[in-house]
Amino acid sequence: MKGEEVISEWFRKKEWQQFAFQKDMESAFLAGYSGLLNAPTGSGKTFALFLPFVADYINMHPQDYQTRKNNGLLMLWITPLRALTNDIRKAMQSVVDDMQLPWTVAARTGDTSAKEKEAIKRRLPEVLLTTPESLHIMLAQKDYPRIFENLQVVVADEWHELLGTKRGVQLELGLSKLKFLNRSSQQGGAEGVKPPLRIWGISATIGNLEQAAQVLLGNDVRNDNVKLIRAQLDKKIEIQSIIPENIEEFSWAGHLGIKLLPQVMEIVARSKTTLIFTNTRSQTEIWYQNILEKYPEYAGIMAMHHGSLDNELRGWVENALHAEMLKVVVCTSSLDLGVDFRPVDTVIQVGSPKGVARFMQRAGRSGHHPGAVSRAWFVPTHSLELLEGAAIKQAIIEEVFESRDPVLLAMDVLTQYLVTLAVSNGFRPQEVFKEIKTTYAFADLSEKEFQQTLDFITKGGKTLSAYDEYLKVEVEDGLFKVNSRRVAMRHRLTMGTIVGDVSMRIKFLSGGYLGSIEEDFIARLKIGDAFWFAGRSLELVKVKDMTAFVKKSPKRNGRIPSWMGGRIPLSSQLSAMFRKKLDEVAHHKEKDVEVKTLRPLFEMQAALSHLPKKEEFLIERFDSRDGYHLFFYPFEGRLVHEGMASLFAFRLSRIRKASFSIAMNDYGFELLSDEEIPLEQALQANLFTSENLLEDIQHSLNANEMARRKFRDIAHIAGLVFTGFPGRAMKNRHLQASTSLLFDVFSEYEPDNVLVRQAYNEALQFQLEEFRLREALKRIQNLKVIIKQSAKPTPFAFPIMVDRLREKLTTESLEERVAKMTRGYTS
Repeated sequence: MKGEEVISEWFRKKEWQQFAFQKDMESAFLAGYSGLLNAPTGSGKTFALFLPFVADYINMHPQDYQTRKNNGLLMLWITPLRALTNDIRKAMQSVVDDMQLPWTVAARTGDTSAKEKEAIKRRLPEVLLTTPESLHIMLAQKDYPRIFENLQVVVADEWHELLGTKRGVQLELGLSKLKFLNRSSQQGGAEGVKPPLRIWGISATIGNLEQAAQVLLGNDVRNDNVKLIRAQLDKKIEIQSIIPENIEEFSWAGHLGIKLLPQVMEIVARSKTTLIFTNTRSQTEIWYQNILEKYPEYAGIMAMHHGSLDNELRGWVENALHAEMLKVVVCTSSLDLGVDFRPVDTVIQVGSPKGVARFMQRAGRSGHHPGAVSRAWFVPTHSLELLEGAAIKQAIIEEVFESRDPVLLAMDVLTQYLVTLAVSNGFRPQEVFKEIKTTYAFADLSEKEFQQTLDFITKGGKTLSAYDEYLKVEVEDGLFKVNSRRVAMRHRLTMGTIVGDVSMRIKFLSGGYLGSIEEDFIARLKIGDAFWFAGRSLELVKVKDMTAFVKKSPKRNGRIPSWMGGRIPLSSQLSAMFRKKLDEVAHHKEKDVEVKTLRPLFEMQAALSHLPKKEEFLIERFDSRDGYHLFFYPFEGRLVHEGMASLFAFRLSRIRKASFSIAMNDYGFELLSDEEIPLEQALQANLFTSENLLEDIQHSLNANEMARRKFRDIAHIAGLVFTGFPGRAMKNRHLQASTSLLFDVFSEYEPDNVLVRQAYNEALQFQLEEFRLREALKRIQNLKVIIKQSAKPTPFAFPIMVDRLREKLTTESLEERVAKMTRGYTS
């Protein structure tokens, strides 16, 4: 029986329908194509790729496929999250068992025990699930080509999550090596016996699917060998917003969300199992704590899940979800991706997800199987977020999704990769240079830049040659190799591209880990202080060896930890849809219930100032005891506003010297000065021009300091600093001091250093979204400028002012100051 027939029979016995896209995927795979599968979460995409692989194997061994053993590694399945591997492995193993294939399906991630890793080494499984980091750890082993000598296919699951990150670049480099090994094994008469390596990606819907496929497959794959398979499924998504009973005319971030807890818990009570998504770990802790306090009956059937919790805790939550033991889980993006929790029938999103694709991904966690309806609720954390809710619904209807821009010339990742190859069998530069150039990320890598990287890992570059710790790689007869066991061990310990602030582990005095918190948070606590973590009130007992020892505390008013990078900026697609909805309001054409609910707020905005139409750009003036305020409303997201605010402040100060305080949110930004601001003169001098943009940005911002901050992570990835052994990590202040010193040395003595250049490029690209800032300025130049003087802060200005106050208030609570600001208004 042909493999395709075996698969069809398997579907028939399961009483499952084989979807059209699964059949298309089967045809493309069996014809030898590589490519990208675009399918929504919960549509059967794992089977869509795994089953054709099984069919192909059966076709290659029709007589003995049920008895043939020890085939070596045939399929490598890469996932961005370790949590995904267990579910996928179980699904694959069930197929293997049903078809009586004597295969092993194994997982190798950071959670895999040393014993299991050793077993995988001794007897390679037919299918191995792993992460980009674990793939590179395998490439760092001696004689790694033996591991991959029988490899037939590589699958990059959830490729949209890796695209646009350094982990994606890491995977691109790993694939370049696997393709080279495959081609090498076909030489010497083997061609025709072993087929070329097939590479497939699985991606949710993003705005640049074709480019996503190109990045994954590299520059050496011909377009006629590539297929893009789209699942044309009518996946039903029901999205509703929770509407406040009394809309607040003065919205400020975080103020409204918890007030809607009773409505949220009504939805939870009606549902079988609910995931409550928040955007930050701090929000997760706050919501969990509030639910437990006000609804104690949920103790025991509620859990929390975020990236700083211990692996065992997270694993327990995932297993409990599968076993239908939990009624509700409060979580972050740690549960965004493809884990199949069938009991989940409802998703609640707290606060705007700031992106259409992100909301779709989370909504898809409910009804996570073919034919099921995904139900998602949107909970605004301030009034204007209701407009974002309407914008998200409209964007999904119009299928407007964000693109993921690929990372180019990440020299820190390349540096790490070259040392990885040197740690294993060594490498020859010209051979590896050709492989690297086949990747999308390094297609434009020059020989000069490559040589600089080689000089850096062998001689420490121009500036570090006197220090032995930077001379990692030795050259023997043209082979670049690491001979030092100490260097090899340290490199294996620090491999990877995920870099965050230095974390301290949280451990009970009585034993048992809870997770990790950034060192800076613990440093602000005194012994005996209480704080909330993992849903528990904890008392800090002592700190030793980067571990914070705690015990349970009876106190209810402990601090909530904060983590860096909490605020997600509004995506350009959602920004554009938000402006479209606002234009409907200005023309009195609102259709959505969310927008109609906001009518009192918009009426007050129009009365005090103006509601901008799509062809208008609103600037508000307001004078207070604090000084002279200017509010600009591009509606482009906080990162663009951060750059634009600094740029405008610089251009205004060229006309008249002044100092500015800056505050911003996703809708606009404030410039505050103690002197009158020459706005009209600035507009006549072309305030919005994109000419000389980079030069003005360099002057308006401390670009040097921004690059220095980026350099810390770059230095870590490139192996310039050793962050310490497990359990004995280098302290945050020592790490910052080391990388700052290196940055200063390179800047002064080696200004063309590729890692320093990368730091400046990343500061522009990621910190300021320079390309998007430039496009926003071009858009604004074509708009009619509306300047309004108001006597009081308008509903649009109010949340921006509150954000500024949030940073500076000490003796007076934020709530008290906000109450003072709102006195004297009438609706």
